[in-house]
Amino acid sequence: MRTVLRRPDFRLLFVALLASMAAESMLLLALAIWVKDLTGSDGLAGATIFAIIAPMMLAPLIGWVVDRYRRRPFFVVANLGTALLLSPLFAVRDRADVWIIYVVAACYGLSYLTLHATLSGLLRQLVPSELLADANGALQTVRQGLRLGGPLAGAALYATVGGWLLTSLAMTGFVVAAAVVGLLRVTEHPPAAAALRWPAELGAGLRHLTHEAALRRALLGYGLGSLVMGFTESLIFAYVDQGLRRDAAFVGVLIAVQGIGGLTGGLLSSTVVRRVGELGALAVGVTLFGPAALTLAWPDLRLGVLALLLAGLSLPLTMVGLTTLVQRRTPPGLLGRVTAASEALVSGPQAVSIGAGALLVGVFDYRLLFVLVGVVTTAAGLWLWRGRRLTPPVPPKQPVPPTTPPVAHIPAPRRPLSDPTADRLPGR
Repeated sequence: MRTVLRRPDFRLLFVALLASMAAESMLLLALAIWVKDLTGSDGLAGATIFAIIAPMMLAPLIGWVVDRYRRRPFFVVANLGTALLLSPLFAVRDRADVWIIYVVAACYGLSYLTLHATLSGLLRQLVPSELLADANGALQTVRQGLRLGGPLAGAALYATVGGWLLTSLAMTGFVVAAAVVGLLRVTEHPPAAAALRWPAELGAGLRHLTHEAALRRALLGYGLGSLVMGFTESLIFAYVDQGLRRDAAFVGVLIAVQGIGGLTGGLLSSTVVRRVGELGALAVGVTLFGPAALTLAWPDLRLGVLALLLAGLSLPLTMVGLTTLVQRRTPPGLLGRVTAASEALVSGPQAVSIGAGALLVGVFDYRLLFVLVGVVTTAAGLWLWRGRRLTPPVPPKQPVPPTTPPVAHIPAPRRPLSDPTADRLPGR
């Protein structure tokens, strides 16, 4: 990871993403707490996350748009647009305004997909292939590390001041990100003109994912796990409310604990990718989520801390494995569409599971649902592990030692043992 951080261009991008990820870490959980505070409903609070993920259905269109423009200027405009779309949150006052939070959450989900697809292509241009896992690991380390303080800060600010200050800080973070990326100097050629009709261009990302064996297995396995992983977005509120008997703001404490595990996973993720390959790292991440969910079926704070540390460890391994696999197995001109399509194929089932979880948590015991999540994710992770040979580990690129051209060796003339002219002087 230190190797990639020595690159000036990546360091600049790193600073920009630090600003936007800090804004995101404070805002997203606070939106769910905001809805819980206004409505008193665990299901409606979890539905906030569903609103963020639901726009992923538009992924083919978003990816097609991203691939039609140069990455850096498009990334700047997308960050400024994200800051602007958060502004309606200033109008939220009471329960009647909850719909505004849902609309903003949906728009943010659309923006997140756009930024993610653009960032994937930008990283591919800035970083050599052998350092992609390190770059993705560094970004995931920051993202997970922000869970240590971001959600707690967001919950505390909301509890003491209200949503308007959170909104202001989040908007500032995205504006700063746009300004810093604007300083980045990247040599980019205009994207090639479309070779197919637009319906075929929209589906090009999905076709690539279908035909590439490693990507196909990754998305099938991770998609299966995502069918139940989304339950936890609503289950965590029930766990805190019904199991631990604490108010909704305590969710921020648990998310911060998860951030400790995520920070560790982010630091280890590039090493895991180098040891077992991208698909192996994805398998490890999905499998670890299983015992974490099973442990949360028992409402004990000590067990809950252990479970969330394990869940946090799994997340960066999953994301770094999948992101690096997509970047390495996709042509640059197709990367926006493939990234957006892969995000949709994972987030689509997750959106369905979040919506289902918001309904099921009001019908079934949340502990039973945690057991279901644990069993399914463990099975999905083991199936992914069986296919890890599709992505063998990529050894680090070894530096070539400098060489000097060999000097031709000219042997000295041999003197005969007996030379009749050796002692003869000139003129004799």
